[in-house]
Amino acid sequence: MAKREDGKETRLRVLNAACEIFAQKGYRDARVADICDRAGANVASVNYYFGGKASLYQEAWRQALKDFQQRVILDVEADSPKETLRQYIQALIRLFSAKGESADFSRLYLMELLSPTGLIEDAWREMMETRRQRLQQIIRRIMGPGAEELAVRFCEQSVINQCRALLTIKRSDLEYMLGERLTPDLIRRLAEHIADFSLAGIEAVGRR
Repeated sequence: MAKREDGKETRLRVLNAACEIFAQKGYRDARVADICDRAGANVASVNYYFGGKASLYQEAWRQALKDFQQRVILDVEADSPKETLRQYIQALIRLFSAKGESADFSRLYLMELLSPTGLIEDAWREMMETRRQRLQQIIRRIMGPGAEELAVRFCEQSVINQCRALLTIKRSDLEYMLGERLTPDLIRRLAEHIADFSLAGIEAVGRR
């Protein structure tokens, strides 16, 4: 039993170290030796527990994405779909601007954008689908009966991409474009603006 527990602990240390190293260096520049050195584990442990570097990368993505998504409260049901969307956007903005534990996922995401590996598409789609369906459901309720499916998906992308700017634009560049430092208050105001802008757009598309 002790050996089994030790194995679980070693596997978790390697996985956590992989999240950090892959986030810092990207898949291609990350070395298995560096990951194992940070984890305090033998180099052979990557093959033993994960089957190789590529499988470790996929598992690191799943772990980082799972941790990231757990910080978004998407199951909350406010008094109206509009208020639910506001809370959804506020949660996303808080996460995308986070500097703590959520930062690993943010950096992994940027590294994958800069140098795509083709290794995480299936895992990404599998884990995102439930979240996407939830947002689409909220948008459908705001648009009203008879909402065209493609229009709902266009609106979904508009909402997500406004929030995603905090991931894809360097913080100093975003501060330059806004003309102010990204303080917690400014981030809150940005979330409110995105919610106002998105609601107005969704309602306009619904009327059309």
